[in-house]
Amino acid sequence: MNAQDMLSTPINLDFYLLNDLLSDDERALVARVRTFVDTELLPVINDYWERAEFPMQLVPRLAELGIIGTTIEGYGCPGMSRLAAGMVALEMSRGDGSINTFLGVQSGLSMGSINLLGSEEQKQRWLPQMATLDKIGAFALTEPDHGSDSVALETTARLDGDHYVIDGHKRWIGNGHIADVVVLWARDVADNKVKAFIVEKDAAGAYPHGYVPEVITGKVGKRAILQADIRIDGLRVPVANKLAYAESFRDASTVLAATRSGAAWEAVGHATAAYEAAARYAMERIQFGKPIAAHQLVQNKLANMLTELTAMQLICFRVAQLADLGQLTGPMSSLAKMHTAQKGRWICSSARDLLGGNGLLLDNHVARHLTDMEVVHTYEGTDFIQSLLIGRDITGISAFR
Repeated sequence: MNAQDMLSTPINLDFYLLNDLLSDDERALVARVRTFVDTELLPVINDYWERAEFPMQLVPRLAELGIIGTTIEGYGCPGMSRLAAGMVALEMSRGDGSINTFLGVQSGLSMGSINLLGSEEQKQRWLPQMATLDKIGAFALTEPDHGSDSVALETTARLDGDHYVIDGHKRWIGNGHIADVVVLWARDVADNKVKAFIVEKDAAGAYPHGYVPEVITGKVGKRAILQADIRIDGLRVPVANKLAYAESFRDASTVLAATRSGAAWEAVGHATAAYEAAARYAMERIQFGKPIAAHQLVQNKLANMLTELTAMQLICFRVAQLADLGQLTGPMSSLAKMHTAQKGRWICSSARDLLGGNGLLLDNHVARHLTDMEVVHTYEGTDFIQSLLIGRDITGISAFR
């Protein structure tokens, strides 16, 4: 095969023909998202990522894609299968992790909390406008001193007449500085149970007194999605804004379990982009008179990258099937998240190696996916935490205490 043939060779990203398992509607949805990523997201994202700014200009187009709310049925949401929702996350992450996180916070965490734990009146009140992105959501659980052990959160809520008064501190809250609807988790001092409250902007677009967000700066990954550090002091939230069925931390865990597989799909998206970039580069980069793809070591690396990517795909497809059947367990989700985060991180690192110095340039996209994978490796439960959840399932013994 000559160099020209190599340059025109397509990159096989679906070695086991998993896309054949999609319905025609799902394939059309994937194609729609992929076109958006290729024609509208990729041409602009590096500039926003480098400046650490969120591309608000893309929000109307994201709304037009018809993907907000993913698996939620009714209220203007698309009611996708878990497989379709996973493929949307994969394709969006193949473009950029920050945009996928924005969508995950919107559809999975904030809208998901309201859908799972809200009353019918609350769902009707908030979900339709969130489905069109007329209202942006946030999910405020993590605190400065409580990430993996968020069950021990210290933010408190005290009933005072027809309001709850909330005091505390939240950190790493995606969209927390711009959201119109913030799902805020706090411990009710009356019964020491963790509950969820909706904080809303007023008609003028201002947060109520006592909710003070500040954007976290200096990140090396997910730079185009902004997280907030939020000081909460005497914040008054109407009783009607307490989510009706959020009565304990177990309910927060239910939301997190439902979204954990989304992180696994995102890892596949980053790994897909990195592998594709590395394979194309290997066929185009000429050194010592021939493409570097002609060397045995490079082919060995690409073969191992494809093997791990395919294993990641297989896990995520099976997780989606189990979720649609109602058979997905927490440890199953943990295994998927742990494996895909480990291997996605390795694939992105390997791609950076294969690109050499050019792998450091944003124009080649690999560096952005590499640093974003560092974030995915951490959120929705770190590698260590996932391993302990799986270990508890294996042994019946909890190693958390």
